[in-house]
Amino acid sequence: MGIIAIDLKSTSLTTAALGKTGKILDMESISIKDMQGNEVSLLIQKQIKRILNLFKNRPIEIKSVGISVPGIYFSKTGTVWAPNISGWLNYPLRQELFNLFIDYNVHVKIASKRTCDILGEMWLGAAKGSKNAVYLSVGSGIGAGVLIDGKILHGFNDGVGAVGWLALDRPFKEAYRSKGCFELLASGKGILNSAAELIGKTKSYTGPLKKKQIDLLSFNDVIDAYKLKDPIAVKVIHQSIEFWGMAVANIISSFNPEIIIFGGTLFGPALIFLDDIKTEARKWAQPIFIEKVKFLGSKLGANAGLFGAGHLAMKKF
Repeated sequence: MGIIAIDLKSTSLTTAALGKTGKILDMESISIKDMQGNEVSLLIQKQIKRILNLFKNRPIEIKSVGISVPGIYFSKTGTVWAPNISGWLNYPLRQELFNLFIDYNVHVKIASKRTCDILGEMWLGAAKGSKNAVYLSVGSGIGAGVLIDGKILHGFNDGVGAVGWLALDRPFKEAYRSKGCFELLASGKGILNSAAELIGKTKSYTGPLKKKQIDLLSFNDVIDAYKLKDPIAVKVIHQSIEFWGMAVANIISSFNPEIIIFGGTLFGPALIFLDDIKTEARKWAQPIFIEKVKFLGSKLGANAGLFGAGHLAMKKF
């Protein structure tokens, strides 16, 4: 038996055919940077059909599809809230795919990316064998997949894990309303915005970040400057470590996990700060819980959501 796993991100779509052990039989990634609304849905349908046709006359029969979507998948309505994809604020993805399910006799399951991230790590990654783990994804956005007592938590409106809205600063700023306080301050975009703001305010600054065009700065640029002890990079990274540590402390005190897994595009390069993040978290977290939890990097990297979508297709949660 084979499965189709689809990982939709804000800027790309990755589609794979997987064997029952997770072996990749076919995989393709496509940019969706200039796509919006129905164009993204049509691309998903096209990629499902491509793999179904590819395996049509092979011994491996594909009967199920798992799809990971950014933002929130509302299981009651079958709609997706993905604000970083234009036209996907209440997108009826399940309804649009319904006819495809019938025509090809395949079973399709959809879940939010944070759910698929933790499912992937539980199946093949750092949470394998654990019943209590949290996957913290930090990239252009911030979210968390939560596994407690062997169950994925979803909540009343499928919103568990929207930790980008953790309140870590005061007073309240209007900008926190749409992005969330934690995400605005310590996501990839938040860090780059902080660096740009400090560069603009520090007229005497002549460091390596000044040599870069502000709108082309990357997190790796900040990391490289940090390693050179650049004062702006050091300040921005130390501030990020503080926010990451505070957020993780809140997660640990709330859920008492065995493992915190750090993933997303920043972890990655920011894995070098795990010990510093744990030191910061110790200041804020429930003292018994923090000493028992392991801080680990994702074993699946950028493919955590993809493998989680595959696991979703095979299992019922």
